[in-house]
Amino acid sequence: MKYKGIICAMITPFDENQNINPHATCELIDYLIDRGIYGLFILGTNGECHVLTDDEKVEFAKIVINHTNNRVPVFVGTGGNSTREVISLSKRMEEIGASALSIITPYFVTPTQQELILHYKTIANAVNLSIMMYNMPSKTGINIEPESVHELSKVKNIVGIKDSSGKLDNIKAYIEITRNEDFSVFSGSDSLILDTLKSGGQGAVAATANFLTEIDIAIYDNFIKGDLRAAQKAQNSIEELRRILKFGTIPSVIKKTVVLNGINVGTARLPVIEPMGELLEEIKQVVENYKTLFNKNCENR
Repeated sequence: MKYKGIICAMITPFDENQNINPHATCELIDYLIDRGIYGLFILGTNGECHVLTDDEKVEFAKIVINHTNNRVPVFVGTGGNSTREVISLSKRMEEIGASALSIITPYFVTPTQQELILHYKTIANAVNLSIMMYNMPSKTGINIEPESVHELSKVKNIVGIKDSSGKLDNIKAYIEITRNEDFSVFSGSDSLILDTLKSGGQGAVAATANFLTEIDIAIYDNFIKGDLRAAQKAQNSIEELRRILKFGTIPSVIKKTVVLNGINVGTARLPVIEPMGELLEEIKQVVENYKTLFNKNCENR
């Protein structure tokens, strides 16, 4: 199956004690699906995978998979430094019904390209689920080189890559080198959604979709319809949210926008603190501006 469209890099809702919040999770899932999201990408960077135990990850994935109930694909993050541990967690996610796996490169140490290829091939051979690789060199310290992606794209159940390098040339290289394979290239940088589509990619895994769901989807849908002007307008309109996301530690700002939009997903886990003072006031203003835009769009339909 070739995946496409706008997939939400979904946040992980917590309660006031910073434990997983099932009610808010289900509320957010329904919000996203009702607005036409193409898939859910959980336990990634914005999903705070780095502060959750494996048991918590399985608990959260169960909630998401059960409530989604096959309405859209659910990509579950199982990446880590140890190939053995990634396989163990991946098998647990397979057992509870994940649609596919998202596997970020190892981090802290810097494996060679040969070691990366071995890592992904070993995992792919140990599980039956489709795998989307996850490239985020700014956080992991390593880039999956296009030649490595080409070799891995020939593995039957390695079906795509989310590239969060922020470099369009990197995305284009992945697209070009896998052109003859059944393989999907997604932008993990929300600023490059339309550019990725123009270059031949299949869509984006977008954190902004937690709040700007319909706008992100409009980028993709208008591109598919051939209305590049409308697609560019939608792409431009997410920039104000992207501007303020940079002012707080991931995912504090995007969580606050979702809370202000009416879904109480809580705060990020410590040591990340929630936005306060002038930043909070600016976030509130940006959210209000977008709500005004949403209302105008509804009136014009």
